Amino acid sequence: MTDSPAQAAKDPGGPRTARATRRERPTLDTVARHAGVGRGTVSRVVNETGSVSERSREAVLAAVEELGYVPNHAARSLVTRRTGAVALVVTESQERLWSEPYFAGIVRGITEQLGEDDIRLMLTFEPRDGSRAKLESYLLGHHVDGVMMVSGHGADPLPERLENAGVPTVLCGVPIGLSPVSFVDCDNRSGAREATDYLARRGHEAIACITGPQDMSVGVDRLAGYRDALRGRRLKVVEERIAVADEFGEAAGVAAMRRIFEADPGVTAVFAASDPLAIGAIRAARDRGRDVPSGLAVVGFDDSPLAEMSEPPLTTVHQPTETLGREMARLLIGRIRGEETGPLVTILGTHLVERGSA
Repeated sequence: MTDSPAQAAKDPGGPRTARATRRERPTLDTVARHAGVGRGTVSRVVNETGSVSERSREAVLAAVEELGYVPNHAARSLVTRRTGAVALVVTESQERLWSEPYFAGIVRGITEQLGEDDIRLMLTFEPRDGSRAKLESYLLGHHVDGVMMVSGHGADPLPERLENAGVPTVLCGVPIGLSPVSFVDCDNRSGAREATDYLARRGHEAIACITGPQDMSVGVDRLAGYRDALRGRRLKVVEERIAVADEFGEAAGVAAMRRIFEADPGVTAVFAASDPLAIGAIRAARDRGRDVPSGLAVVGFDDSPLAEMSEPPLTTVHQPTETLGREMARLLIGRIRGEETGPLVTILGTHLVERGSA
């Protein structure tokens, strides 16, 4: 006669059950008992809320490590009302994001800063069909703790809607006509002024400009810096020498430089508002049989890896894109945690890097 399962379980020498004993997952109560503190103390330490003595904090952290306690993020979000994630909204196509070094530098800086603070990043793009309803609904629904936006055009209403809904938002630059919001940017106007003045100091008077879209502050500010430099040197601003590109890519630079040559073949130098635009200008110059820099001096803006690989290497304005991304993330984290209150603005400096194109 065989033993019953109950008898076998009691008898060490009896048959062993095939079902393995499962270790219970430690809970807040388990950690509290192990640390000799109250459940509320453990919750405050784990969720980083409220005030706890250093002795209690050390006891809780030691218990968490010894027991292998893993916080329940779903429950934690109910307590802290945080998801542990932020969104980066890029109002450009995926092709532009991955093809232009400017965006890559910003994303790299953002991810590095968020990684240090153990925050996840959700990357999203402008919908191809032009409909933003689903994206706006998701962001306004507090599925993320905060939002960063890059490459905004015009008076985009989304940042203000997010702020009004209590979702901290930080922009890369500020779109034209937008109410005050938190943003990080480079000193675009000063950088463009320095680039244009450099060309003037080298004896050029017929200096052209390829600027970016005028529904973006970066396009407006870099054109303004160009005008500032010419006026500062008492050189005439000739509107025919200014070409507005519809984006900051290389193909747009080729088309813009061709328009400038057609309007005024006598130009001897050009300031382009991005490195890809400048490389496009070099291509257009060569198509006309004009060498760079002897036939056309060219200065860009970005100091991207493309600048050093260009032939000749591109003289350009350096802007710290990775630092820009890091600062956006740092500012957003501070606002989420209540350490910073908006609207806050950070402007990073630029400087000219001389190479062989001018």
